[in-house]
Amino acid sequence: MFPPFIRYAAFGAIGTAVHYLMLIVLVQGLGIGAVVASTVGFVVAAFLNYALHHQFTFASERAHHVAVPRFFAVAGAGVLLNGLVMTAILAVLPVMPFNYLIAQVVATGVVLVTGFLANRRWTF
Repeated sequence: MFPPFIRYAAFGAIGTAVHYLMLIVLVQGLGIGAVVASTVGFVVAAFLNYALHHQFTFASERAHHVAVPRFFAVAGAGVLLNGLVMTAILAVLPVMPFNYLIAQVVATGVVLVTGFLANRRWTF
């Protein structure tokens, strides 16, 4: 069996794909700002990630009425961290058509590690 962090990253990759797809569609297709688009994608992906992590990553026996509020508290902190990292990086990168994707990759890495640690210890 794979270690928990590898499972977390693998199942999280599904949510990350949804997040990035929404980010690109909202920025490129609808002209929405990168930080707002990233936040929307993050929130949508969080719902998918909860189901995957509860069932497969952690095989949690914790009841949903306990795990759901904890997961979304961690996700709420993650969405704030994601927005802060995106904003900070976009403030220093030169203006380029796809610089928001560079910022998102860095933000994803930061939120991946912090989210795993919080969810492993507290949520599930």
